Amino acid sequence: MSTFRPSPASKEPPAFEPQIGPVLAGAGISLLTAAVGLPLLPLLDLVNVAMLFLLAVVLVAIRLGRAPAVCASLVAFCALVLAAHPADAAGFGPGEFRYAVALAVMLAVGWITARLTASLREQASGAVQREARTRALYEFARALQPALLTEQVFEITLRYAERTFDARGAVLLPDGAGRLALPAHDAGMPVLSVLDMAAAQWAYDHASAAGAGTGTLPGNQYVYLPLVAPMRTRGVLALRLPEHGMPAAPEQRGLLDAFAALAAIALERVHYVEVAQETEVKMEGERLRNSLLAALSHDLRTPLTGLVGLSESLTLSRPPLTGEQMELAGALRDEARRMSTLVANLLDMARIQSGGVRLNLQWQLVEELVGSALRACRWQLGGRRIETRMAPGLPLVRFDATLLERVLCNLLENAGKYTPPDARITIAAEADLGAGMLRLRVLDDGPGLPPGREDALFEKFVRGAQESPIAGVGLGLAICRAIVEAHGGHMRAFNLEAGGACFEVSLPLGEPPAMPAADIVESQET
Repeated sequence: MSTFRPSPASKEPPAFEPQIGPVLAGAGISLLTAAVGLPLLPLLDLVNVAMLFLLAVVLVAIRLGRAPAVCASLVAFCALVLAAHPADAAGFGPGEFRYAVALAVMLAVGWITARLTASLREQASGAVQREARTRALYEFARALQPALLTEQVFEITLRYAERTFDARGAVLLPDGAGRLALPAHDAGMPVLSVLDMAAAQWAYDHASAAGAGTGTLPGNQYVYLPLVAPMRTRGVLALRLPEHGMPAAPEQRGLLDAFAALAAIALERVHYVEVAQETEVKMEGERLRNSLLAALSHDLRTPLTGLVGLSESLTLSRPPLTGEQMELAGALRDEARRMSTLVANLLDMARIQSGGVRLNLQWQLVEELVGSALRACRWQLGGRRIETRMAPGLPLVRFDATLLERVLCNLLENAGKYTPPDARITIAAEADLGAGMLRLRVLDDGPGLPPGREDALFEKFVRGAQESPIAGVGLGLAICRAIVEAHGGHMRAFNLEAGGACFEVSLPLGEPPAMPAADIVESQET
């Protein structure tokens, strides 16, 4: 591909400035026509000879321009006058209007022909320039299409910039803080100074071109083109153009902008290709992890259930165990229950992630849910004080009782783990009619949550402290949020002003079914 340069014909036509060489050439052509045509005057009429001169003027205008055409017209006119009055040419007066008309016609034909020819040349040159720009953009876009790495986009962009504009440059990308990084220098890349990097940073921050040929820092030796993609600005293309190719012409500046736009789109495409690849790897890793968790938890659940039953039977054995033996049996039972709960959480998370959980939604009382959860996990709370604050007149809520009981059990178990033995745990419930939600909260007066990590605790395998003597793998809260979101609600955690933590579950209220008429009459009679 040849280097693109705007041709002189693509610019505005120059002023009427005759040049000696073409003017003398025009006069010579008229003289040559006179030398050929005048000897034929006895055989041809004067009008036919004049047509020969007119043809010569037209050819001069086409090939040499306006000034040579005017000179050729004057010489042809003089030759015609001499041919018409060979004896008394000195007696030619202003009354001979027919010769004045001939002169005017020749001058007009030469001038108009030269002007039309220049216009056609401008149009042809413009078409050639447009074809060259289109071909350059097509080849550049075709070269960028298979690029899958950022380095490939860099290499292709700089290579085609050098081939198209005879320019060397660099592609500057921002870091995480939005500051352009200085590229690694090699033999084919110019060295950018601190001032050059500052100008490039300005172009990146304002998404506007700067440097040579622009309104900002026009005296700079580089032109800085921001790589503006549909989503955001991806970087800056810094090009050092040769002195004769500074981007002053509109067509060359438009081509530079088109090159920058193509490079920006390619960089954004490569970015999202990398994001898609990373996401695919994460999804595959998540799928394998869920499969492993499901397999392990399923295989461990049966023996652990048997172990829990045996440990409980051991505490009821006859004859009764001694005090030390009973203490060991109780510890074995508690650890077996804790391990069974952990395996159940693993299995539940694997089932939720694989979409294997189907909700059994029924209209039920929240008070019954709270009571069932307290009975199920009473042994995990030890001697902690439990308080319930149920707002009067709570409506029926549609939920899966088994899964919501698991949510409350996990929250109570979590409160029991991270609070002192004499702590107080409160379960509160109220209806927020304005938002159409049921607020169910589990509060404690323990040490609270790690500041700034309230939302991160709901991620899988994330705990409040990475190194903690408290047993667990960080799945309980993740399971709780997944179950609540499956019900169309949401869950959050925050620290209380008076100290302690609060976990809030919000469930949609919906429209409870109307009570049958027979039940209403029976309740009234009762």
